[in-house]
Formats: sequence, structure tokens, C-alpha cells
Amino acid sequence: MNLRACVRACLKIRSPRRVRARGQQPTASGFVLILAWFVSSASAGQPAQWTSAGPGGGGALFAPSFSPFSPGELYLACDMSEVFHSTNYGTAWSVVNFQQIQGGRQAIVQFTSDSNVRFAIDYGDDATTPTRSVDGGTTWQLLAGDPTEGGAYALFADPASTNRLIVSDYSDIYFSNDGGNTFNNEFTYGPNGNGCFVAGAFFDGMNIYVGTTAGLLVSTDNGGTFALSTVGGIDTNNEAMFSFAGAKQNGTTRFFCTTMNPGDVYPGLLIEETYTSYLNVYTLDWGQANWSVATNGISGQDDPVFVAMAQNDISTAYIAGQQNDDYGYPALYKTTDGGATWALSWLVTNNQNVFTGWEGAHGDRDWGYGGGALSLAVAPNDSSTVAETDLGFVHLSTNGGLFYQQAYVNPADDNPTNTPTPKGRYYSSVGLENTSCWWVAWADSSNMVAGYTDIKGVISGDGGHSWSFGYSGDGYNTMYCCVKNTNTGVLYAGTSSVHDMYQSTHLTDASIGNNTGAVLISTNMGVTWQTMQNFACPVIWVELDPVKTNTLYASVIATNMSVAGIYVSANIQNGAAATWKRLAVPPRTQGHPFNIHPLKDGTLVCTYSGRRAGSPQEFTASSGVFYSTDAGTSWIDRSDASMDYWTMDLVVDPNDTTRNTWLVGVYSGWGGPPNGLGGLYMTTNRGVAWTQLNSDDGVSSCTFNPANSNELWVTTEGDGLWFSSNIHSASPTLSLVTSYSFGQPERVFFNPYNSSQIWVTSFGNGMRVGSTLPLPGRLQITAAQGGTAQLNLLQATPGAMYSILESPNLINWTSLGTNTAGTNGELQFTDRTTTNSQRFYKSESF
Repeated sequence: MNLRACVRACLKIRSPRRVRARGQQPTASGFVLILAWFVSSASAGQPAQWTSAGPGGGGALFAPSFSPFSPGELYLACDMSEVFHSTNYGTAWSVVNFQQIQGGRQAIVQFTSDSNVRFAIDYGDDATTPTRSVDGGTTWQLLAGDPTEGGAYALFADPASTNRLIVSDYSDIYFSNDGGNTFNNEFTYGPNGNGCFVAGAFFDGMNIYVGTTAGLLVSTDNGGTFALSTVGGIDTNNEAMFSFAGAKQNGTTRFFCTTMNPGDVYPGLLIEETYTSYLNVYTLDWGQANWSVATNGISGQDDPVFVAMAQNDISTAYIAGQQNDDYGYPALYKTTDGGATWALSWLVTNNQNVFTGWEGAHGDRDWGYGGGALSLAVAPNDSSTVAETDLGFVHLSTNGGLFYQQAYVNPADDNPTNTPTPKGRYYSSVGLENTSCWWVAWADSSNMVAGYTDIKGVISGDGGHSWSFGYSGDGYNTMYCCVKNTNTGVLYAGTSSVHDMYQSTHLTDASIGNNTGAVLISTNMGVTWQTMQNFACPVIWVELDPVKTNTLYASVIATNMSVAGIYVSANIQNGAAATWKRLAVPPRTQGHPFNIHPLKDGTLVCTYSGRRAGSPQEFTASSGVFYSTDAGTSWIDRSDASMDYWTMDLVVDPNDTTRNTWLVGVYSGWGGPPNGLGGLYMTTNRGVAWTQLNSDDGVSSCTFNPANSNELWVTTEGDGLWFSSNIHSASPTLSLVTSYSFGQPERVFFNPYNSSQIWVTSFGNGMRVGSTLPLPGRLQITAAQGGTAQLNLLQATPGAMYSILESPNLINWTSLGTNTAGTNGELQFTDRTTTNSQRFYKSESF
């Protein structure tokens, strides 16, 4: 047992002989000391909570939405499925559980007149379905009356009601006046197949205004009927609304809109590919005959495609898009005179009014990384609060654009305004981790390397608390794998210019061809990298031989079948001068190698992953598990039939000294034979026979707890993180780790210097870290009455076992009882014998 924490508190108890207030009951004399002392065994199961780790940001963000009820509360969505939530202007973020709602471009949380009732579009289950929360966003339920049948493109709710909302699919606009239980089709539009794009909506009592590619759609009878307005000024044959916003103040209703080329405006468009289609900004006071152009002050080089405003301020509006087409920087303008003039509000040149994180002028990434705006929002009742998102980050202002603040790393790590952003600083996470992390490795107990998509990788020098891009020598998009030679301390990494390999978007030869990759080497814990071998093709895996200390294997992906395969070097001590040999190609395979594991007896086992080819494209039966007894000169196909199409990680059970037990993750494909094959498979005889342990549609990987051979952690393609406490039983069980809120973890790593610390990488949510040890909790004692003391243990691990012991002298201890913490992380104990002059308490967790 290991000492976890020690907390000491003192509570005085009045003597019964002292004068007391009227009605007060006598208590024992003396005082009570609480000693909260937590002791834990090697493993206590699942972490009760997970902490995000990483540099923050790096992936596309959309759909900012401010609460009208709680200043500082806002949501963001990500193309990697997260819906992020903050209650303090982005100082800290959490992820709404993936089983409740998943995010995307149009997952804009819509607030209503009731702070508990919210609407949004849920991107889960490969659909876009209107959904509602009635408990402030904790849980979400799909609308049973969804008229789009899972094909929604836009949703807008009335902020002054809980019943009125607009929903659209590709060609139709629907209205509901009963909270989404039923809908009426109010408008259909789709010239030239471009559908009906909804640019925004504004609700004003009986009046409802909807900006569309066809023009301004209006209802003046509480949604009973809708018709296109006759307001002129915009030639809808040559211009189409892309963004629309409105406000009402002192009886005046004012609208702004932006327009683009009609041929480029359709539901589902990717704005980052369409900025240059921008045409104009317009404004209209309702009742006027025509829209008026409002572009005074906007540079002709800029493309401000989004517009947003508070609902109660007709003078102030913001527009955002791309600044200077040659550089692709963000552009954000503001007007305070109703659109008569505009001025740049977000001054990114030399970070003039921006507190930056690692993106900024001259930073680890310049402003061109995030690029132009992907979305823009203003607080509905505060025009001084605005947020903009892009391909990597979120920035916001709470003072009307006087200054802008990054909201993706710890504010304590801010870089000052009007100063070049320094390179190589360390940053701490605030929970906004929105890009893919494939691997984490330890150079020693403090120095770590993590491999990412798009941002390449990061290093830490403090055990993972903060992360930096302060390294050199790695110019590739993605670091997929990193291993340490325990004899020399040298790190080896597999890198690639193409990201997301073997995910559903990267299975074809076309998505792999014309890309590069290499094996990199570092002799100083990841600070400096050198090219060990440039394969000119993606390297997705590297693995050291467990016996031959100078032998390294690499999996190289290529469309050229004479190049693709598994390579080995037997003289890696020579660094860049090491020589490499390509092993034989396993049967059935077609250039998509994945894992390679040399076993202690000199044999090899590898996996090849999914491939799609042909016209129409289909999965080829070129995936599986392959075994070699002659150092890779030949291979035996040891695949179960379910592994022929899309095999992922193979894990050799470290508890089996014979190395005969393997576990393999398999994804289900689509389009015929690959359907329904996913799951976790196990063999105890090196692949001669397999047992399917679960039938999940996609199992990515698994990891054994090094401190408990019965515990296995399993990652899935979209069904979250799973856990087994009896993996070696005849009928092992797997259960969802409900405390882990993201849907697609990739791999689980145990800290080799602290086996109770678990790191989980993910496809889109960076890294999270948890502990197998129970939370220490917090002991609280109420005033003792009549010789009785009530003890409460708070912030404990739900489901963990705790006991309370008491002592008069810190030497002799007596148990008051043992109990299990409830789902709220609390439990109570009672000591009915508090008669001594002093008493100590300690809590133990097991």
C-alpha cells in the first residue's frame, strides 16, 4: 500500500461545563483532529476523471454559441465530433459526452427562453439530426419529428420561446411551433441542384425572418405562412446570401447579410475553399424597399463572408473571413454605426491587439495555419463579446475588440500583444484538444514525445503538464509512432506527409500516392531529430527487436508494390548510415502494412490494414495477420476470415511468456463482404484459431495494465473507451468507461515510470490522462453533538471502496467501517464515541 495524501484538520468541541447558547446541546470536551490518509493497492480499476493534455488547438473549429443566461458560457463544435463547452470564456473546456451529442460544422447550440432547453444538430451515427436538451445541455434527445430524416443542414431556434424553430435539409425549410414534435414544410428551393442554403434566421415576436439563397423568407403570422420578401437591392440571379444576422433596438429591426456567387452557395459547402466567391455586405432596416451595400472601409483584398451581431444592438456588427488572399490570414471587421463604416477589429499584424498562444505572427505557427474564419458569433445580449474560429483555434474578445484573447491554452501561458509570438515555448491544456494524437512515448520520467496529425508532434519536459514545439528536424505532417531503445536512450519515429492513415478517408492508393515519409532518430529526448532513412513513402510503424538491440523494423506504405512493405535494419547503431532490407511480401497483401512485432523467439507477426480500389471502389481482401518463422523470408497467413478487409492493431499479451496470445482489433467495412466483421479477436496459439471477444463495429487497439494482467483497455472507432477486469477468464466482459467522454480513442499507454498513470491518445481529441488509483477525496466533519461525529468523504471515486479509521494518538487505529462511494463520489460515516480530548481520523481507499 502506498501513501496517497495526508490532510489534517482540527474541530474544537465545546465542554459541557462551559456556558452555551440557548438550545445548544452539550458535547464532549476537547477537540477532534481529522487525518485524511489514503492508501491504495496497485490497481483500483477505471479513472473517475480524465485530464486533457497537449498543446491545445490544431484542428478545425466551428459553431461558437454564447449563452444569454450565463456570461462566459459558450459552445464550440469540431470536425472531429466534439462539442466543447466552457463556462468561463474559454479558460477551461469540457467535452459533452459523445453518447449525447456529436459536433460538426452546423452543430450550433441554440439557446431558448428557458436556460435548460437548447437545440442543436447532432452529427452522430453518420447523420445530421435535430436534437434537444431539457437539462441545460447535459443530455440530448433526437427530435422524433425530424422532417429531414437525419439530413439536416441548418437549425435555428427562437431565443424568446422554447417551441419555435427552423430546420432545413438540402432543398426544404421546415417550421415547428411545438418544440420540434411536428414540422411543416414551408419553402422549397433548389435551382441547378444547388439546394436551399439557409444563411441565418431572426425571430421577432410574430415575425420570423430567414435568409436564404432565394432571398429573405418572411412570416408575419407566427410561422403560419412564409413568403419571399419583395425587398430589392440584391439580384438573386447573381448574388446569394451566405450569412445573415439581425437585431432590434428602439423599434428598429436591422439586418446584415453577406453574399457570394450563387453557384458556390449550397448546403454543405466548405467555406475555406470558397472565400474568393465573396461579393458584398448589405444592410437593411425592415420597412425599407431595398438592401444597401455596406462595404465602406473593407479592403478589396479581404473576403469577410460571415456576419454576426447581438440581438439588442442595431449599431454594432462584426464580419469575418479571410484577409489578403495571398497569405490567407483571418480578417475580422467591426462597425459601430450600423454599417456606414467598417474597420479591422482583430489586428493580427505583429499581434497588435492579440494575446496569442502558439499561433501568431512569427510563432510556432503563423496566422496562415488557422487561416480565414470558419465561423463567427456575438453574445446575443452583449455586442462587446465576440468569438471567431478557424482551422486550428478560437479567439474571442469581451471588450468590443479592443483586445482579442486566445482560448485554447492556459491564459497563464499568454504571449503579450504587439510582440512577435516566440517559438518553442511550453503551453498547458485547457481542454480544447481538437486534433488527432497517435502515440506518446517517454524518453525518461520527465521528457515525453507525442505524435500528432497536422501539427507533427510535441515534446514535454515536465512529465506531460506542458508541451512545446521546441524541436527541430521533423518537417512531416504526422508522427505516427515513436519508440525508445532502452539500452541507448535513442528515440526512433515513423513519420508521414499524409495524415489519418487507415482511417476511412485514407484507404485508397490515391490518398497515399505522391506522399513521403521517413524514419527519424533523436539522441536528445526528441529535441533534435535527424533523418535515419528517407523512404519517400509514409512510415506508419517502427518497432525495436526485444532481443537484438541494434535491430529496428519499419512499416512503409506505398502504391508501388515493389517499394511497400516491412523493412528491417540490423545495424541501427550506425544512425543515418544504417542499412535496410525489405522483407518478403505476405500473401494477399497490397502495400498497406501496419503493425510489426518481432517476438523473443525470433519469429515475426505483422498486420496489414484496409485498402479500397476499383470502380466502384470496394475493399480488397488484402488485410490480415501474418506470421513468419524465418525472419521474414516467407509469411504464413494467420488471419481469421473477419480480418481480410480492415485489420488494425495487433497486441501481444505481455503476460504470456510463450507470446502465443495475441489480440487484434478489426473494423467493419461497408459495401458487402466487409460488413459486420468488426470486433476484438483473441488467439492463444499464434493465430491458428481465433475467438471473437466482442462485436463492436470498429476496434482500434488494446492495452494490458502492466500492474494487473487481468485488466485490458480497448479503444474503438466511435464507441468510446472500454475496459475488462477479467480478460483471461473463459467469458471475459467488456464495459464502457463512462468517465471518458470522447468517442474515438486510439491507443492506451501506461506511464513506464508511474504504472498507475494512463494516457489515452485519440482520433481528434488529443491526449487525456487518468489514474487507476482512486481519487484521494476530501474528509469533512460536522460539529460533534452528544458524543457523535458525522464524517463525510467528498470528491471520492464513484464505486471505489473506502474505510474510515479513528485514533486517539496516531498509533492505535480502530475502523469505523468500510463503504463504497456512490455515483456522486460521496459517502458518510458516523463516530458515536467522540469522548476523548482529541481524536484523529484517516481514510483509506483500496
